[in-house]
Amino acid sequence: MLLLLLLAAPREVIGVHFGWGAFRDGGRCSAMTEPQRRSTNDDARPHAAITFAPAENLRGQFYVRLRRPGRDGSAVLLRIDGTPFQLLARGADAWSPSARADAAIVQAIRTGVSMTVESRTTRGATVRDLYLLRGAATAIDAAAITCLQSAGKKPQSDYIGRI
Repeated sequence: MLLLLLLAAPREVIGVHFGWGAFRDGGRCSAMTEPQRRSTNDDARPHAAITFAPAENLRGQFYVRLRRPGRDGSAVLLRIDGTPFQLLARGADAWSPSARADAAIVQAIRTGVSMTVESRTTRGATVRDLYLLRGAATAIDAAAITCLQSAGKKPQSDYIGRI
């Protein structure tokens, strides 16, 4: 599955860690994964990403591309080993609501086993995607360190350690 992300865009591969990949695209670096179940008729290419961009002051922003565009005003629920997090959604995209929520989500991903993303489509159907988290911590660290180094900054424990 991760092979589809590798082939999809012209980005530099930093490394692949089980089901997670670390990529650099200009001044942004991301740790990314795809859900366990893939369908040939997906409206969007669902995936989850944690992005770092020192120039934009992004320190581990959580993002998910939904399998289907969501219903307007509908919540997107992220569960990491049973711990719920509510995401903000627009169309087929969803983000955490704040940097504090990003930090909590990323910490849970680093130590978790699996996460699910649940949303409602524009037609009202519930869609759930399962993501496995093995390799996530390594991919997150690789993305964070690579982005800092490419920006000419020295990795500091507060940049990586807070996530």
